[in-house]
Amino acid sequence: MSAREPGDWAVLFDVDGTLLDTAPDIAAAVNELRRERGLAPLELARVRAFVSHGASALMRVAFPHAPEAEFLALRARLLVLYRAALAVHTRPFAGILELLAQLEHSGTRWGVVTNKPGWLTHPLLEAQHLRERAAVIVSGDTLPQRKPNPEPLLHAARQLGVPVQRCVYIGDAERDVLAARAAGMPVLVVRFGYLAPGENPLEWPADAWVDSAGEILTWLEARRRTSGASASDSRSAEGHQDRLQKSEGRA
Repeated sequence: MSAREPGDWAVLFDVDGTLLDTAPDIAAAVNELRRERGLAPLELARVRAFVSHGASALMRVAFPHAPEAEFLALRARLLVLYRAALAVHTRPFAGILELLAQLEHSGTRWGVVTNKPGWLTHPLLEAQHLRERAAVIVSGDTLPQRKPNPEPLLHAARQLGVPVQRCVYIGDAERDVLAARAAGMPVLVVRFGYLAPGENPLEWPADAWVDSAGEILTWLEARRRTSGASASDSRSAEGHQDRLQKSEGRA
């Protein structure tokens, strides 16, 4: 996006598996909890695949035979362990910092919409020096609704004062796509995120699928050019119609 273009678009990101590679720290918390229960650690790849599905899904992987009465206590303990060391190994995915810098340079505001609760989201973004840079942060407990409900995305757009059609949501899970579709917001899927076995993001109703942060920027630039051309054509057509009506009035 050119620095000369007005910041009339906004870009919203999911956190886990999209903006940040949080899997190493989440896996460490999972394995610490397993250690407390006398169990062997799980491989990172096993945990990574389910990070975008939330703490409950992780607990089903880490403790598949836990009785229902114990499940909520295990989940609560996991979150406590994770909060204590949530930014030890977490880093932005390759190219993300450059992408954010380019968005900011062009005057395009960006923000976060995640199902992660605020007491985890805010310190995590703070640790990555991103909290103050984000124009809006909608966490999993900001509203009564969470993705795939569209309301968190609609709320973010309202906070930014940008029409939903001019916001772009970027995520790595099917719930991200469904939320954006229901909100009427363009949506990209990053394939470098966290995909569980059997998931095929090409089956999700996204606008595009990308394999790098650079491809996100390329898509955004193309979308903006197309939108600008359409707006110009619309203004030209309106001007032609006005001239035609004036001409008919003089006839």
